[in-house]
Amino acid sequence: MAGIVTTAEIDIAAAPAQVWSALTDPDLISEYMFGSKVQTDWQPGSPITWSGEYEGTEYEDKGEIVEFEPERKMVVTHFSPMSGQEDRPENYHTLTYELTGNGETAHLTLSQDNNADEEGAERAKATWAAMLDSLKEVAERP
Repeated sequence: MAGIVTTAEIDIAAAPAQVWSALTDPDLISEYMFGSKVQTDWQPGSPITWSGEYEGTEYEDKGEIVEFEPERKMVVTHFSPMSGQEDRPENYHTLTYELTGNGETAHLTLSQDNNADEEGAERAKATWAAMLDSLKEVAERP
């Protein structure tokens, strides 16, 4: 995909395995991703959906699992009908989660491509930064 890429990063005081669990457990995802319900089997080529309610409006975003390397990297495509765009390949984003760390701490980088302009990229970065802050709280719980 083209467009502008935006990236959000965070350090988490938890083992990479614990962070990975937070990234892939639907119950935990719902806690930090604005109540979103995720459905997928995490297999490359499989669909993924995020559904819920945002500011009183129900939504169902969708995409596909592109890459899945446990405790290291996950790549998914993402399309939101709430964007007002048509459901066409050129209107999808690619989200890349990269996890590094040792047994006790982790660093998570989340990139989103295909942002139309700098304003959109900054909005996406702010959204992802807020989500990563919440993920950090969930992953660091004992």
